[in-house]
Amino acid sequence: MTLRPLPSRLLIFLLLLLLAGGGAASDRPRVGLVLGGGGARGAAHIGVLEVLERLRVPVDCVAGTSMGALVAGAWAAGISPAQMRQEMARADWADMFQDNPEFSELSYRNKRLSQRFLPGSEVGIGKDGLRAPPGVVLGEKIKLFLNSLVHANLGEREMQQLTLPLSIIATDIGTGERVVFREGSLTSAMRASMSVPGLLAPLAYQGRKLVDGGLVDNVPIQEVRERCGADVVIAVNVGSPLLRTEDIGSLLTVTAQMVNILTEQNVSRSLATLTAADILITPDLQGISAADFERHAETADRGRTAAEALAARLQALSVPPTQYAQWWARIAARERPRPRVDAIEIAELNHVNPEAVRRHLRQQPGEPLDSEQLERDLLRAFGDGWYQQVDYTLLSVRERNVLRVTPLEKAWGPDYLRFGFSLLAAREGGTFDLRAAYHKSWLNSLGAEFLLGAQIGSTTGLGAELYQPLDPAQRFFVRPTLSVQNRLSPLYQDDTKLAEYRASSRHAEFSFGTHAGRLGQARLGWLQKRTDFSLDTGLPFFPTGTSSTRGLLLDVDVDQFNRLYFPSAGWAAQLRYFAPQNASFSRLDMAARGVHTVGRYVLGGELAYTASPKGRLPTYDAKSLGGFLNMSAFAKDQLLGDDVVYAQMRAERILGTFPVGLRGDLRVGLALEAARRGLAFSETRRSGWLNSMAVYLGGETPFGPAYLGYAYSTNGTWNAYFFLGTP
Repeated sequence: MTLRPLPSRLLIFLLLLLLAGGGAASDRPRVGLVLGGGGARGAAHIGVLEVLERLRVPVDCVAGTSMGALVAGAWAAGISPAQMRQEMARADWADMFQDNPEFSELSYRNKRLSQRFLPGSEVGIGKDGLRAPPGVVLGEKIKLFLNSLVHANLGEREMQQLTLPLSIIATDIGTGERVVFREGSLTSAMRASMSVPGLLAPLAYQGRKLVDGGLVDNVPIQEVRERCGADVVIAVNVGSPLLRTEDIGSLLTVTAQMVNILTEQNVSRSLATLTAADILITPDLQGISAADFERHAETADRGRTAAEALAARLQALSVPPTQYAQWWARIAARERPRPRVDAIEIAELNHVNPEAVRRHLRQQPGEPLDSEQLERDLLRAFGDGWYQQVDYTLLSVRERNVLRVTPLEKAWGPDYLRFGFSLLAAREGGTFDLRAAYHKSWLNSLGAEFLLGAQIGSTTGLGAELYQPLDPAQRFFVRPTLSVQNRLSPLYQDDTKLAEYRASSRHAEFSFGTHAGRLGQARLGWLQKRTDFSLDTGLPFFPTGTSSTRGLLLDVDVDQFNRLYFPSAGWAAQLRYFAPQNASFSRLDMAARGVHTVGRYVLGGELAYTASPKGRLPTYDAKSLGGFLNMSAFAKDQLLGDDVVYAQMRAERILGTFPVGLRGDLRVGLALEAARRGLAFSETRRSGWLNSMAVYLGGETPFGPAYLGYAYSTNGTWNAYFFLGTP
């Protein structure tokens, strides 16, 4: 059979038919997706994306603000909704808004500064006057989380290189201008858009200070119309509901309400531009606040429910399975092996020696990048206290992978004012102390620091110290100190205060020390002190006069608790020995503490011993017991003596956790205490083992730990306490 060629008219007809059919496959309306801001409520976007995925609805561009920027950015970077759920579940949201690593990972000096002064009280001081930190949270852990979420460890994600056109909205806090990110670092754009004023520090970017885009455009509908000429807009509004009047009281809640008011005003304007062809999804998020990050799974489910309710309209935008698979394949993040790091660079710094950053890095050139280890190392570097951010970028330079670590020094440093206070109210009187210090850091390239501090109140004093590292890694140092102190020491007998003695002392110390990694510090030095001991009020029971001692001092301090206050795990140990050459006594102090958590219960214990291995302690240098969680049933310093053993067992029940931005738990606790004095200087009729039992309610506040407690002893005394501040 002979085949004849088709007539030319038939060929033309078939060609036109094929072209028309091909055009039908791609001739769909252009879809723009808008994900609005709303804090933790933005997790609802994940549920919406799950429905779009099930219905096979591709989009041509996406725009997001605040939490919507996080979800939009991750999706455009190829992270599926299922992967987002996994990452949200993996994240520790209670810890995310705390910049520092665990307390055990802080540098030793930063630990001790945090104990003496309120961490939130740091104020920069310079030629331009006083400068406050830009936010309660600097966002270190948030930025590292964003890096991990979009796989920036495999290489910097640039917005202009993403297959799916993405827009992220931020606000210039200086001008009020709406800023749209369409190119540049994806994680920096996400971080800028999430910077809630007052809570999260602005992002410094090209001379601007950028904050939450919700202030100017929380549901950026117009952006997707301009970006990809969207015929249909799918807008998801998770809302920023106003706080109730009775919930507004603190500075943070007032700031949050102002942001919510501005946000809702621009949302109303944006929603008014929607047409009949557009689809508005408004999840029912009643009862879920902008801070309820731990409820992310429930929030995502509510978003999915809201999208399913509009499935019929969304179905009209569906494409065949093969076409949708091809669309997502162009976007999806591909599995790639860990890149090898060929070189490590530390970005240029103004004051800090780059070796102070490098000492924390365990990543080695020539080895595959270990991003989890790198994040832990960067957090430890941040814990030195000199930076407002420590980030990284993996760059490809001439076919070599360069790991560039970018520490950003505090704009309000390197010199600071610090403040602290303690308030103790008890049945047997109370105390109040206010302290302040001028802290000057990085006096030279090795990281020398000078601290000048003063305290007034129940104890008054003035002190100065110079900390001079001897090597760039700061493993060894010398520390000379000078101090004067004036304090009152009570004398009790039969639960009655009979006298108060005044101890005025002057100390001069020069010590050489070393840091044992992050474990702690050991020092060996020479201490010289002079004490004037005199009767202030009451009857003269103790000898008075002036004593001058000098000799060797050994001080070992190890602290591995996971939190500054109310730890849930860890241990600590101290040993201090002073051996005067010109006195008939020496002093040894030893203590060990530990904490362990079982479910919602925190169990702790402490054992301490103070004695004079040679001779006996003088009355002005006696070990004192009494006061909250130091033989709580007795008044402060009621029990004085030598050869003193103290033991404590505590059990605490965690009642709840504090909201975003505040670390710690609210706990109710029981403390059982016991002590024995080999030689009693006060309360001489109380011999043998003494006991105390205390019940208390405690929690961490922006002003330090707070306790309210009651204590009782079968030895015939009781006390009640309220404490607030830095111990």
